[in-house]
Amino acid sequence: MTPVSRHPPSRRIGIIGLGMHVPPKVLTNSDLEKIVDTNDEWIQSRTGIRERRVVEPGTTTSDIACLAAHDALKAAQLDPRDLDLLIVATATPDMLFPSTSCLVQHRLGASAAVCFDLSAACSGSVFAMVTAQQYLLTGRYRNALIIGAEVLSSFIDWTDRSTCVLFGDGAGACVMAPVKRGGILATDMGSDGSAASLLYMPGGGSKHPPSHRSVDQRMHFLRMNGGEVFKVAVRRMADSAKRVVKQATLKPEHVECFIPHQANIRIIEAVAKRAALPLEKVYMNLQRYGNTSAASNLIALYEAVQEGVVTRGDHVVMVAFGAGLTWGSLLLQW
Repeated sequence: MTPVSRHPPSRRIGIIGLGMHVPPKVLTNSDLEKIVDTNDEWIQSRTGIRERRVVEPGTTTSDIACLAAHDALKAAQLDPRDLDLLIVATATPDMLFPSTSCLVQHRLGASAAVCFDLSAACSGSVFAMVTAQQYLLTGRYRNALIIGAEVLSSFIDWTDRSTCVLFGDGAGACVMAPVKRGGILATDMGSDGSAASLLYMPGGGSKHPPSHRSVDQRMHFLRMNGGEVFKVAVRRMADSAKRVVKQATLKPEHVECFIPHQANIRIIEAVAKRAALPLEKVYMNLQRYGNTSAASNLIALYEAVQEGVVTRGDHVVMVAFGAGLTWGSLLLQW
């Protein structure tokens, strides 16, 4: 017997359409060997990544966000003009302002939608889905388009082998609305600003605005303490995943698919073990795309559904961890 949701069936919010886009250009580990001191065996053994996608020069986050959004809206059979809420989760916006969501709104023709960006780094799409769920539960909005999109290649130091091998560009999207069955059964989010220095980009904001100094000191590139991030990420993601399973009055064996943030195979394996989720139930596509930050979970969910890994009635746990530090998870029934 399947345990019931925390929310009454009439108040459940679910996903009614999915979409994704990754750039056609593939950057393999062998390609990276030519520009930085690394090799394919080293990268695969430590990260599980074989290749990643990168945009062509001039391509923006809103460009790839729109492509993913078109697919999600089509799958949901929703006209952009009928869209009520649009949230773009990204750490790599087109510009500091206006929001990337407003640029996407204009290009989609979603003129009635309320728009804003959400910044929670790699946790962005999970945070955005939970945020949209709350708006939709009140009845204030009928539907929401969530997009996680990143052009991380523009902010990577390609001379730093500890970070440049990890990241890729991409976008995932979903349309959310009230559903009669399934939907989101439990959610969990958290933050810890005391660990902000573990993963950050110092330049470009009010603390270190663009200047000759900030450019010379390479402040406009991502910086990460990988060892410390690993330790915190495993604990936070595993504990968050366990909390949503418990909140939904389920047990780990009731979860058919576990979709973690696609950061690093070692992190994923450690999280699954700590959360008592069998590795054979874990969906991974980081070998093809690397870490796409806020796009990661939605791209993985899209592919898991397309491949038949997730089918009707399945319970799915999505969990993420990112700069901030932030972490979050949700459990939904497909």
